[in-house]
Amino acid sequence: MKLQAVIVGAGPAGVRAAQTLAAHGVRPVVVDEAPRWGGQIYRQPPPGFTRAKETLYGFEAARADAVHSAMAGILDKIDYRPDTLVWSAEGSQLDLLAQGQMRTLPYSHLIVATGATDRVLPFPGWTLPGVYTLGAAQVALKFQGCAIGSRVVFAGTGPLLYLIAYQYAKAGAKVAAVLDTASFAGKAAAAPAMLGQPALFAKGLYYLGWLRLHGIPVHQGVELTHATGDERVQAMHWRKAGREHHIDCDGVGFGYALRPETQLPDLLGCRFRYDTLQRGALPERDAAGRSSVTGVYLAGDGAGIMGADAAEWAGERAALALLADAGKTIDAARAASLESRLAGIASFRHGLERAFPFPAGWAAAAPDELVVCRCEEITAGELRRCVADTGAREMNRLKALTRVGMGRCQGRTCGVAAAEILAHACAAQPDAVGRLRGQSPIKPLPFSAIVAAAVKQEAA
Repeated sequence: MKLQAVIVGAGPAGVRAAQTLAAHGVRPVVVDEAPRWGGQIYRQPPPGFTRAKETLYGFEAARADAVHSAMAGILDKIDYRPDTLVWSAEGSQLDLLAQGQMRTLPYSHLIVATGATDRVLPFPGWTLPGVYTLGAAQVALKFQGCAIGSRVVFAGTGPLLYLIAYQYAKAGAKVAAVLDTASFAGKAAAAPAMLGQPALFAKGLYYLGWLRLHGIPVHQGVELTHATGDERVQAMHWRKAGREHHIDCDGVGFGYALRPETQLPDLLGCRFRYDTLQRGALPERDAAGRSSVTGVYLAGDGAGIMGADAAEWAGERAALALLADAGKTIDAARAASLESRLAGIASFRHGLERAFPFPAGWAAAAPDELVVCRCEEITAGELRRCVADTGAREMNRLKALTRVGMGRCQGRTCGVAAAEILAHACAAQPDAVGRLRGQSPIKPLPFSAIVAAAVKQEAA
């Protein structure tokens, strides 16, 4: 069988996987939804953008440059396809959308490096103009060179919360406050588990210290209650130690760490398991990145949140596993070294998840009128009534009965929150209510492309 290697995603994991395959004489196809490689963490600005990498990426400028340079150095050794969406997969074939046209791409071996997205837990007022996820706020800064407001509040929890607040303030934006639902005591208790990666731990402390040193209020152990405003968000409200607080703003960036993008592994038939620490179902993989489906490999945050450094190592390790499975000779010592590094990062991530825990009481506190699914305008109260009236206890049943997760986001934004509401409503643990099954198309397709494909098929 001819080796046809395909990599989906050109972030840190995808770039290192492509570099490894190219170094072994394999010419992979790299499919990238973005216009330029780098992924979300090392997202490149448009051509002609003049801000220096040190300004865009801060401490990570050297790593960003290394990833960018690595990809630039192998462009003649790979088939790179930017601005290309993988919208479905079946039978060792990917369905693509590129330049408004639908295409198919066969493969014998596939590395999925689709990265992560924001984990969203909504609050009243989250649909107001000016309220963005943390990831969207970062895209605006990195790709467009602008802030989401002139006075911005960053809220939620996770290391990304402090990183983006730092990046905004460093770029000259006015950061009104950082509101962290995780407590200082919890972070202190988790610190010993994070000391195995002292450089990463030190960066987190630096961001927090820098923000405080520059007079930016940082409130920890808060409960986000609501945002208010008319045509745009005007204030963010929260509660701490029983007291109500608010701060004026015209922009809010919020999120609760990240969750993996797992739709493609789901369509590919990969086996999933529930991960208690990351509070969600993840596709199974071995230490080398092999999934439960022969010829399919998983790398980077799309298989479990471990950060950009680990994504690079996982991408290289998955590529080595692919090469070995294809009968090519690899450096076994290098493979073992990569697995050892990944194991070390895993211990650090356990500490990080304890330092920035999921707010387990969110579902109980969510008011009935809270819009959970903004695409279909489904509220928390509607979900609860459905559970009470029908006895629904599984996410796909709830979806069928209420249309939650049937909109443009297909559950990317509302899925986590809906599952939490369901679990709380039927007094079950989140792992007992299942997960929304991946559906094709993974993301919305333009009607023009669908019509063009139908016309082409009819003509044939």
